[in-house]
Amino acid sequence: MAKKNEVYIIGHRNPDTDSICSAIAYADIKNRSDENNDYYAMRAGQINEETEFVLRHFGVEIPGYLPDAGTQVEEIEIHKVPGVSGDISVKKAWASMKEQNIVTLPITTKKRDLEGLITVTDIAKSYMDVYDSTVLAQANTRYSSIAETLDGSILVGDGKGFFNKGQVVIGAFHPDMMGNYIHKNDLVIVGNRAEDQLCCLDLGASCIVVGLGAPVSKSILKLAEDSGCVIISSPHDTYTIARLINQAIPIKHLMMRDNLILFHMSDKIDDIQEIMKNSRHRDYPILDAKEKYVGTISRRNLIGRSGKKLILVDHNEKSQAVLNVDEADILEIIDHHRLGSLETMAPIMFRMEPVGCTSTIMYKIYHEKNLEIPPKIAGLLMSAIISDTLLFRSPTCTPLDKNVALDLARIAGVTDIEKYASDMFRAGSNLEDKTAEEIFYQDFKKFNIEKKTFGVGQISSMSREELEFIKSKLYPHMEQECGKHDMEMVFFMLTNIIEESTELLYYGSEAKELIEEAFPGHSINDKSCVLPGVISRKKQLIPSFMRAIQEQ
Repeated sequence: MAKKNEVYIIGHRNPDTDSICSAIAYADIKNRSDENNDYYAMRAGQINEETEFVLRHFGVEIPGYLPDAGTQVEEIEIHKVPGVSGDISVKKAWASMKEQNIVTLPITTKKRDLEGLITVTDIAKSYMDVYDSTVLAQANTRYSSIAETLDGSILVGDGKGFFNKGQVVIGAFHPDMMGNYIHKNDLVIVGNRAEDQLCCLDLGASCIVVGLGAPVSKSILKLAEDSGCVIISSPHDTYTIARLINQAIPIKHLMMRDNLILFHMSDKIDDIQEIMKNSRHRDYPILDAKEKYVGTISRRNLIGRSGKKLILVDHNEKSQAVLNVDEADILEIIDHHRLGSLETMAPIMFRMEPVGCTSTIMYKIYHEKNLEIPPKIAGLLMSAIISDTLLFRSPTCTPLDKNVALDLARIAGVTDIEKYASDMFRAGSNLEDKTAEEIFYQDFKKFNIEKKTFGVGQISSMSREELEFIKSKLYPHMEQECGKHDMEMVFFMLTNIIEESTELLYYGSEAKELIEEAFPGHSINDKSCVLPGVISRKKQLIPSFMRAIQEQ
């Protein structure tokens, strides 16, 4: 069975209740109507107290966190090249690389800890560097590995032992001359002459390699056993043995172990591309979150890669979307705001309706697909509509929003919607333990209009005292926020649900002038302006700001 695509359904960067609840509902809709993909509700930021209250009330888990839509290593094809032990021979490593058609072999422990890398170039260099006759001893080469490399067998001696002293010598001398060239602990390659073999034993050789599969007498085998000398029989001739024997070196002696360039599954592709440009390696090892080896990638893995698959809900502004949304493959957008600045590479399903809440659209989609709305989901959608319409008081609220919310309350088993709304708003405006920054970004959106960039946050409450407390805590912080993220001006709406009015805090060199032009006739002090009847950011504040900016 083919692996299903993972599609993330996500709201805006500073998620409100509608953003979260719409994502959860649409994931339910898609998973019940599309068997070809797996859909996951996600969030692009931290949820606020109101949303937390709603999820807890209806027993629904908080969606997973996706702060960045940039393509990660884990989303591209990774070569599942198995790691090998550093004890295997160069010959076995070479055979493995040929079989897998790879040029880089990772060396790992049994627990998948990365110890180093060996490449075809490393092996070629070792094969060409034949001038050092002590390299086998320097590499601490196991006798069994030497026998295996020479396609031979150990006739006598401990195969698990190591050749770690002396040099490799070809015993092609007259026995009378051998003492000038062979020293204690050397490894000597000889033929079938018994006197040569005996001479090597007398001179203290630690290992004798007998070529052409020549027989070795029992007496010599006994002498070798008594002296601790290993005798290896190989079917190859002396020339071939001399050529092959360096391939018995364990690869840990040749591997690169310092300053390795490696990446993690969570690394962004854009970041690693820059590193790859400045290095000449063909393959790069990949580690998981536990620093365990997973596989390798190369530059060609980055060609034609596909990004995260996203469905956006409750927004269509690039400035409000999850970071690096341009790298993602946007499949759908469902929203109830003005047309924003997002662009896609191909046509997509874009559903935008002039209603007070995205959750109202979700209700319609359930009915269009003949899907029953689960009571928990109904509770979430009802809560989102109450939140976005300020319990039907907002000018954004349509008769459809109210009718849908009342029907959802019935499905969810909420008998007193007024009391539930009061509890929900109270939870959302309980900000005593929040920092000024946390309050500022609880429900905050950034806008780009006619080359003007500004941000607008909003807190709604049924308590005037609570709003005054928030004001005292928030205004001193606004100066710090102005200038961040290229914002020239910042505004914050302190909305009184009962009185249906907003005190608009402002900061920025042109902020006061913008309010004066957008809302002429209102009294503006040094910090704020009271706007009776204005409670909607989307339908009242932002359109007024847009007209004022466009008329400048």
